Amino acid sequence: MKTSRTKNRLRASAIIAGAMIVPAGLFAAPATAADDATVSVLHAIPAGLGVDVVDVYAGDSLLIDDFTPGSLETLVIPAGSYDLGVYGDGSTPADSDAVLSAMGVEVPAGANATVTANLDASGSPALNVYVNDISEVMAGNSRLTVRHIAAAPAVDIRADGNVIAANLVNPDEAIVEVPAGMYVADVVLAGTDTVAIGPADLDLTEGTNTIVYAWGSAEAGNLALAVQTIDGLDGMPGGVPAGGGAASGGGTNSALLAAGLMTVAAAGVAGAAVRLNRSRA
Repeated sequence: MKTSRTKNRLRASAIIAGAMIVPAGLFAAPATAADDATVSVLHAIPAGLGVDVVDVYAGDSLLIDDFTPGSLETLVIPAGSYDLGVYGDGSTPADSDAVLSAMGVEVPAGANATVTANLDASGSPALNVYVNDISEVMAGNSRLTVRHIAAAPAVDIRADGNVIAANLVNPDEAIVEVPAGMYVADVVLAGTDTVAIGPADLDLTEGTNTIVYAWGSAEAGNLALAVQTIDGLDGMPGGVPAGGGAASGGGTNSALLAAGLMTVAAAGVAGAAVRLNRSRA
């Protein structure tokens, strides 16, 4: 039996609303079907905050099972309205309260976005929404997107020792196109050679958008990289790429909820409230 939980209310920041103020053309092409949306979710809050494994529900239907720290999930879902809830592992809407919840969430058709549950610069839980650049990549090139979602100071991102994104702060992103190939990437404190994360090998394949997330906590010493790859951008013969990929490192919390916040923000409602239970007896 579960005992009472301490509940803190968080509010989705204006960053989310700002992230969704984008040209309508980014959502113009269909995903797998005309009425579908592609939503990737990165679980990027380091373990130890009270909820390390969660299940994600839409109403009474299970969407993501055993969602663990450091995991990335990509879902192609019908556009529509969802009552979203995140529950402790093994719990269900029938027997417990949601750890995170959002009711009546509208998910727009054709969306391709990534939602991150992560720490902000001060170390507090945050929800961020990023619209993925799925425009065509020039022949022979690869797109590299870097997103700072760690509780850490400003950083520089290097590829083969060369700074490709300078003075990046949470929750900003940088996007560059480079010749396709193998690169050694690392993250250093801004303006220094002090390595915070890495080095790590990156295989930047032609016609892809490789998205690298710097996440975790500098104070806790658990900074890590997560990588997501969106392919099929060399002409996109089959429509909008689904946006799959892999995540590495550790984190906690959930996900489709954030997809919900994405669409709430898209509708222009900043400050949508969610609930986070940070301690469980």
